[in-house]
Amino acid sequence: MARRLRYVGTNSGNNGCPTLYEDLDTGEFVVQGTALIDPADTDQLRNVEPHEGLVAVPRELLAMFGPKDAERVPVIIGFDEFDAMFETFEHTAWRLETRRAYRDDEVTDTYRRFVDGQPADYDLDDAWCASRREQSAQGKRFERVRIMDNPPTIGQLYLLDGARRNAAVGETVRSLWRADAERLQLPREDFWLFDSRVLACLLFDGDALVGVELVTDPVEVGRACQIRDAAWHHALPFEEFATQVTSAM
Repeated sequence: MARRLRYVGTNSGNNGCPTLYEDLDTGEFVVQGTALIDPADTDQLRNVEPHEGLVAVPRELLAMFGPKDAERVPVIIGFDEFDAMFETFEHTAWRLETRRAYRDDEVTDTYRRFVDGQPADYDLDDAWCASRREQSAQGKRFERVRIMDNPPTIGQLYLLDGARRNAAVGETVRSLWRADAERLQLPREDFWLFDSRVLACLLFDGDALVGVELVTDPVEVGRACQIRDAAWHHALPFEEFATQVTSAM
């Protein structure tokens, strides 16, 4: 079975080498780098097996992106604490949405109306909207990039329609085709990034949100910032993206 590798980081600029990856199943790390093949170098090594490869690794790559603890201990927070973060953050809350469906959406009246071909009729005065408007009025920014398949799922079309609601209460939403997200090597996991300092990884069982893992490791947060910058640069405002969806259907 193929490894599930997660890009961790590189200190080589844009040429992609050397680079560090993490095996999501085993916790092992894979290093991409310049092969060590000169016999004058390899003859100095001990107990090298025929199946083993050798690469030279800059010290700063390990210092910047290598794990700081022998074992990662997840910090899981409750939904009440998670909800409070949307009012206690200082300046930016940024979201990557990658999934094809969300159970929390599917149980709403707006979703049922949308699926039935009726206007969703969003309530812009509910508690969620009131909170977003209040925080936005303080100068705080809410931003999202939503990944969409081609053809899109009904859940993704619902979110594209619902971006009008997000915009009405102060959020800025952009969208990106999944093929482009894969080309950019964006992750398939959803997360919120608060103030470029705290990462909230969303944990799902099927389509249902079941937990939130809080991450403050600067390496993980820095990686999320890189993901945000790439996704935000390539994604389109939802109004412009909607015209592409219409022409593709």
